[in-house]
Amino acid sequence: MGQTAFQYLIDNDIDKELTTEIKDKACSILECAGLLHDIGNPPFGHFGEDSIRNWFGSNLTKIEFDGTALDEYLDEQMKNDLLHFEGNAQALRLLTKLHYLVDENGMHLTYALLNTLIKYPVSSCETDRHSGDIKTKKMGYYLAEKELFDDITSSTGAVDCRYPLTYLLEAADDIAYLTADIEDAVKKDFLSYNQLIEELRSEKYISECADENERKIYINMIDSLETKYRNAKAKKIADPELNAVQNWVISVQGKLLYCASYGFTKNYRSIMDGTFTKEVLAVSYGNAMSKALGSIAYEYVFRSKPILKMEISAGKIINFLLDNFIPAA
Repeated sequence: MGQTAFQYLIDNDIDKELTTEIKDKACSILECAGLLHDIGNPPFGHFGEDSIRNWFGSNLTKIEFDGTALDEYLDEQMKNDLLHFEGNAQALRLLTKLHYLVDENGMHLTYALLNTLIKYPVSSCETDRHSGDIKTKKMGYYLAEKELFDDITSSTGAVDCRYPLTYLLEAADDIAYLTADIEDAVKKDFLSYNQLIEELRSEKYISECADENERKIYINMIDSLETKYRNAKAKKIADPELNAVQNWVISVQGKLLYCASYGFTKNYRSIMDGTFTKEVLAVSYGNAMSKALGSIAYEYVFRSKPILKMEISAGKIINFLLDNFIPAA
């Protein structure tokens, strides 16, 4: 994605400061960021985050230290850091603290890489899901890393804005899980091939298309899924439905990758100015398809009985660990 976006910017002379060397460095940063971006996630992912938040919400006023409730020792940001525990902020903490005995800078990563990983350049007291600006959706650092955060963002020049490469990292993450969730849903029988086709063709998703061009691209992507199914049947493949879906998600990844690169290059100036407030996929012809895939996975997988049962078990495990570790600490 980085190669596609930055080569376009260079070829069209959109930013005269961009060189092939800068493009290569940006792509190296994106590769590392892609590998590291989920390192701060607790067990059980987003449900694990919710379990940790809920535990502190229920227990912060009950825990005592020297006869005084723990929350009386904490200022507003300290409390919010616990009540709004966030995997993104935890990633910055882990990467800069985990190897402290070996190096005081943790994994000793560059500020450009660390800034790419800070998806939300706000504290737990500044989050606002309804602001219309993606950067305030969640917190990006804890109070413990405030000084480091300030140093990183002032050194890169991002300050209180999103670092430009973060938009590409986020898009890559979205494309990866949106397509993987659909493939897993079909593979594990949460969702059938026919249900997928029916859902994709429903008006509620088609109506998300911004214009006739996006509508054509969206319909063409569904048509290609049916073509892949017919081809698999013609070749007498054992499971033509799964085969078609598996091949289709690869082609959808390619389409969405191009869309995200387009969203980045089209809005490059406002991204560099720090005034761009959306996700790059959301301002491209891949918006309707990405929304459809996310909604279908949510309806058929994340609200299913097996997943809900697993989440209840996960909650019990995390509660047990926190019940024992926090009083000990």
